[in-house]
Amino acid sequence: HPTLHNYTRVADTIPVWDYALNSLKVATANVVTNCVGSALAGYALARLRYRGRRVTTLVFVLAMLVPVEGIVIAQFTTMRELGLNNTLIGVVLPGAIGAMNVLLMRNAFRNLPYEIEEAAYVDGANVWQRFLRVALPSVKGTLAVVAIFAFMGAWDDFLWPLIVLSDPSKFTLTIGLNYLHGTFANDERLVAAGTVIAVAPLIALFACLQRYFFRGVGEGAVKG
Repeated sequence: HPTLHNYTRVADTIPVWDYALNSLKVATANVVTNCVGSALAGYALARLRYRGRRVTTLVFVLAMLVPVEGIVIAQFTTMRELGLNNTLIGVVLPGAIGAMNVLLMRNAFRNLPYEIEEAAYVDGANVWQRFLRVALPSVKGTLAVVAIFAFMGAWDDFLWPLIVLSDPSKFTLTIGLNYLHGTFANDERLVAAGTVIAVAPLIALFACLQRYFFRGVGEGAVKG
């Protein structure tokens, strides 16, 4: 017998919508910072010429090899010294720009023909104009990939919010739903309803960006 009563029970058991709002704030901020920061860094690594560019790229590659568990204590200490413990900003800041996202944007920008930018340069376009009007519109698909990865990473993150947050009113959805497993471990319907609430925004985001997502990282073709 299909029913929506279990969703009401979830809301009665925990403030699920407050937790969802906190997660949405964190995920949205993570998407914005990753899209903006990764696009700027990726463009600088791929298109600008300066000393140390290869070393900088290597640093981003090496950053991907460091496990999160190995730096979580240092992150927590840094947030505490900045006075950002138990704040949503403290949750967002460590993942504001992901190394993998930067490399994805770098590869996308590298696939753009240099002739396009050279033509824009001849027409008098400066670096910002070439970035905003020529390069960025050509990598929408990769930008959508970055947005999806950033949203999913922030929305599903459990370990870092659990460490940095102590005020229940600021808990994200993944932490809040853990109460369902602890208190109602035998009520599978209640846990399943909470899981659906957590997964639904990810499905909606992918549905909105899927036409860009499948362009992948192989972009860079000339647009006619």
